[in-house]
Amino acid sequence: MNEKSYAEMSNQELQDEIRKLREKARKAEQLGIVNEYAVYERKALMAEAYLIDPKTIVAGEMYRIHGAPGEFFKVEYLKGRFAWGFRLGGERYEEALPISILAPMKEGK
Repeated sequence: MNEKSYAEMSNQELQDEIRKLREKARKAEQLGIVNEYAVYERKALMAEAYLIDPKTIVAGEMYRIHGAPGEFFKVEYLKGRFAWGFRLGGERYEEALPISILAPMKEGK
């Protein structure tokens, strides 16, 4: 079976893949298979990154991190579907996050 990469999939195919991965993650969670759950969740986040236009993520801007309340990420640059930068307030080491977990700061802040 020749599987497509996320970059080759249409939006509908990506949405179907995300749905399948989240269902597998849910089942793994119910069975208590933590490692398998984490793998499926990460795959789903990566597939979601291909539904986002990388041009919407701007170097030098600050973003909220989905799933990490109160944590913020300053984007230094983009490479593929990853934003490279630094989390605010923590250790100052560079890391890459999938663009699917970044949310713009609210206007007026």
